[in-house]
Amino acid sequence: MDTLTAVTALGALSHESRLAAFRQLVQAGQDGLSVGELREHLDLPPATLSAHLNVLRAAALVEDEREGRVIRVRANYAQMNALLAYLTDNCCGGRSCAPAELSPRRRKSGASS
Repeated sequence: MDTLTAVTALGALSHESRLAAFRQLVQAGQDGLSVGELREHLDLPPATLSAHLNVLRAAALVEDEREGRVIRVRANYAQMNALLAYLTDNCCGGRSCAPAELSPRRRKSGASS
């Protein structure tokens, strides 16, 4: 994944309703949800959900398929996994990513690493 694609995906997920929609679709698995089912889960007006889904589609985070009169939306797991890989590429410069134990002095000051 290139930087521009990652920025687009992160921007798409940077809105509370879009993040909730994406998470709901990830939880639904490969079967996805109809737009109506997703709307019921999120309690959003149809036009608002449509606008949010368009942003997620533009970022390639969701895909949809028409099934007769129903549109089924699914998370694009390949894109999600590519974003996660981009974010964790070269994580911690080859060192352990486990949280470091804070020294007693840092704990008292409330400093975080």
